[in-house]
Amino acid sequence: MRRRDEPSLGTALPRPGPALTAVLVALLGIWIVLALAINWGPEALAGIAVDAYATGAGRATALTRLELWRLVTAATLHEPQGLGSIFFNLLGLYFLGPSLEKTWGSRRFLLFLLGASLASYGLQAIAMTLLPAAVGQRLAPSDWVGALPLVEAIAIAWATSFRGRVVNLFFVLPVSSRGLVLFVVGASVLAVIAAEMPPSGLVAPFGGMLAGWLLGGEPMTLRRLWLNFRLRAHERELAALAAQRRSRAAASGLRVIPGGGAPREPGAEPDDEPGPGGGPRMLH
Repeated sequence: MRRRDEPSLGTALPRPGPALTAVLVALLGIWIVLALAINWGPEALAGIAVDAYATGAGRATALTRLELWRLVTAATLHEPQGLGSIFFNLLGLYFLGPSLEKTWGSRRFLLFLLGASLASYGLQAIAMTLLPAAVGQRLAPSDWVGALPLVEAIAIAWATSFRGRVVNLFFVLPVSSRGLVLFVVGASVLAVIAAEMPPSGLVAPFGGMLAGWLLGGEPMTLRRLWLNFRLRAHERELAALAAQRRSRAAASGLRVIPGGGAPREPGAEPDDEPGPGGGPRMLH
């Protein structure tokens, strides 16, 4: 049972910060402009919009042709003939993003979204390059679009940053941070099993989850892993130096001889016999 003083998410509508507000407005604005132009605009305007959509969408050749901008712009585009993708992606960003921006600040939050987009669509581009074409066609469409990988990255980052907190999924279902991770990972795995192709592809969400885990957390998981690596490296260096000192000492043939003379029996008087020249006797 959740304690009364334990914070939760979903009891009130969140208030997006300036960075998230700009992202939401930009995503919605891009979708409205392209949807109006493609669906209702004159033929010339629709052609320009289709070309712009194709130029920004992610593709399997994004890495081989060095069209790296596609790894970022793909997350800003959504299918113009459909409402579900843009609606649910904006909803996910809106409910989970404000807590992260408030904790991290706008700059880190925007850099996180950029890193999540590069990681998710970059991983998908690598997979499409390495896998046979027959397999790749079942894992991603020809053009990849959508902010779903960013939503999944934010969900994992939120869960790792606010352990023990609760989010109301679909406004009514309370889910703990651990439950949110299981839900996000499980939904993506089931989508692969069912071969249910989202506009972003089936590989990109896993890249987003990986980015959310590495770039989320307090402190950031990636930084924590790096600091642990440095610590282990220093420990290995110290152990190597100690082993070298012991090796040099053994090779020198020198040994420590305990001094102070033979031990006295308990209760024996100290030896006050003067040494040579009348001085105190030296102990060797």
